[in-house]
Amino acid sequence: MPELRKSPIMERWVIISTERGKRPDDFKREKLPPKGGFCPFCNGNEDKTPPEVLAYRDPKSLPDKEGWSVRVVPNKFPALQIEGDLDKRGDGIYDMMRGVGAHEVLIESPDHSKNLQYLSDSHVESIFWALRERCLDLKRDSRFRYILVFKNWGEEAGASLEHSHIQIIATPIIPKRAIEELTGAKFHYDLKERCIFCDILMQEIKEEKRIVYQNDHFIAIAPYAARFPFETWVLPLKHISAFEQTPTEWFPQLADIMKNVLLRLDIALDEPPFNFIIHTSPCNQPDLDYYHWHIEIMPKLTRVAGFEWGSGFYINPTPPEDAARILRDIDIELVTANNKEEQKVEEK
Repeated sequence: MPELRKSPIMERWVIISTERGKRPDDFKREKLPPKGGFCPFCNGNEDKTPPEVLAYRDPKSLPDKEGWSVRVVPNKFPALQIEGDLDKRGDGIYDMMRGVGAHEVLIESPDHSKNLQYLSDSHVESIFWALRERCLDLKRDSRFRYILVFKNWGEEAGASLEHSHIQIIATPIIPKRAIEELTGAKFHYDLKERCIFCDILMQEIKEEKRIVYQNDHFIAIAPYAARFPFETWVLPLKHISAFEQTPTEWFPQLADIMKNVLLRLDIALDEPPFNFIIHTSPCNQPDLDYYHWHIEIMPKLTRVAGFEWGSGFYINPTPPEDAARILRDIDIELVTANNKEEQKVEEK
């Protein structure tokens, strides 16, 4: 019997279509062949991107040259432009402002063939360090209200380049989705004087059936009202409202859980295209008692079509309890061991 489930955070209903009951093999698809050709993000092509704003590199190497491990550059085709004033104004009943903001690309590695989850633990940690540095820097600009960090992997997920990368966009307004989530969290807090995300964590830890993986400081869960099959959230176990305020000593654990979850998704779903988004508090509201930063990972296994656009409902053919169990039961020790052996060979 299908179920209608409501998100405890947002006014959003999801149809869990248990009648369809899709398992990983049901999502098998024909993989798109690599495009090949020129890649501006590869080692040696540093002059084909705008000048870097941040890079972790060999101290003997020069800016915008080879010798880097993580590199952040302005997007060559930005959605928003860094220069100028907002110039807010009306146009009859309409409101408008200049498209001021920042649009940057974090290139995760010089290696064209490796996604984040196949990099070393320390390398993944450095990626999150770089994101933290850029968020802190961009938040100093008083024009910006929100910093959106997201990753598109695979053409079906919106990636225009094969080389693994993350995008950072600073906007002069708080996005609609962020406002909806903040509003829902504030409503719960005003009613119960507790963070809704902290309440969710307490219940998920007690029930255990939707937990995918957990370490000392973070937990990965399949959300109760998951919109998409195998949707997974990563949350800090302690209440923190802004990503960049995460204690520095926790970053190895953040790298561990992100690698672990993405590897599990790769094994279960044969390296699916996916998006992940860091949900964090607005620039001018770093300390919110009612909000809890987190990462939402969404494999692209189904299509949003007319019913979803017309109703606002999502149809999920895989119950989150089943998805969590499938991911949780995967033995990734062998994959992890193989990755570490490969990393040792590369380091030599």
